[in-house]
Amino acid sequence: MSGTAHYKSKTVATWLALLLGSLGLHRFYLYGLSDRLAWLHPWPTLLGLYGLQRMELLGQDDHLSWLLMPWMGLMLVNAMICGIVYGLTSDEKWDAQHNPGQRGQASGWAAVIGVVACVFIGGICLMTTIAFSAQRYFESQVEAAQEISQ
Repeated sequence: MSGTAHYKSKTVATWLALLLGSLGLHRFYLYGLSDRLAWLHPWPTLLGLYGLQRMELLGQDDHLSWLLMPWMGLMLVNAMICGIVYGLTSDEKWDAQHNPGQRGQASGWAAVIGVVACVFIGGICLMTTIAFSAQRYFESQVEAAQEISQ
């Protein structure tokens, strides 16, 4: 392997964050397999998926699924924010940070479309996570109040 670092595309990083960012693939692409934060991404996502599976099997009254499912939503939102930041970073700043000494091509419309998709999906994930968590919290409070009054 030569001493030259591989060029890291802003567009590829944006789309990796969009498609598989909750598993940390965008960070592996940018920083390599030794990135500790990238290795932390899959665990909350997998816990959230386990919570979703529990809810499908056991129903909405399963308290553990309430606690686990928001982790997946938060990791999806985190990935979408990363995709937005990557896509909106100027080409000059991107190259200075991720491709020192190299001059890349202009990112073009593919990065912009990736940012728009990240905003759309990130907004949906964030609102869904907040709504689900708030609903479950208030339902648990109503149940607790009913138990006290009986």
